[in-house]
Amino acid sequence: MDNHSNTPNHRVIAIVQQIIKNRTISAWPPIHPDHKFTEVGLTSLDLARLVLLVEDEFDLRIPLNDMTPANFRSVSTVTQLVSKLLAA
Repeated sequence: MDNHSNTPNHRVIAIVQQIIKNRTISAWPPIHPDHKFTEVGLTSLDLARLVLLVEDEFDLRIPLNDMTPANFRSVSTVTQLVSKLLAA
């Protein structure tokens, strides 16, 4: 695994791709950092699962006040939140 594939951005993309695969959302092109999760077919239940998977992947807990639609709109917004929490 190269260093690029271990970045928070890549890791969040991998999580989202796994959720999509598990839900068999068909024929969606590769996920890009600015794709809105609702546009790729993720539901509110998928987003709740995303929160748990991100917490597990990065070994952190997301504070309730950070669980906002703005922080879970896209890969880039989740990555920004993760980076902020890891730096704290």
